Amino acid sequence: MSFTDNLKKSLGFEEGEFGGGYTFDNYGEEEPFFEDYDPIIPEQSFYEIILIKPKSIDDMDYVFDQVVEENNPVIMDLSFIEKKGDNEFRQAGERLKVLRQQYNAEAILLSHSEDKNLIIITPARIKLVRKD
Repeated sequence: MSFTDNLKKSLGFEEGEFGGGYTFDNYGEEEPFFEDYDPIIPEQSFYEIILIKPKSIDDMDYVFDQVVEENNPVIMDLSFIEKKGDNEFRQAGERLKVLRQQYNAEAILLSHSEDKNLIIITPARIKLVRKD
């Protein structure tokens, strides 16, 4: 046996004492055995998780665009809007309500304290699971 025959046999490219393996026919081209399968390609290769502390209701439009248009999850701290007053905090809540009802986004309160009010918002295709 030549060196290349021993190498092929040890790598499993030729039938021999190791059992069946891959064979090279047609001048060294491997037989296609995956021709009936389609590759799995994700729709979006990666997600960016945006962390934002909105200072006004206009900043909520950015959050809305990230969740609806870009399909990115957003973690936001509403403490600054909460300190500005009830009116703006209520408007922010209404925008979150629209995201949840019309766009099937999910929103979960992560933390609520004196200095932080963290909420995570994800688009419909990302599921959040709450385990207690």
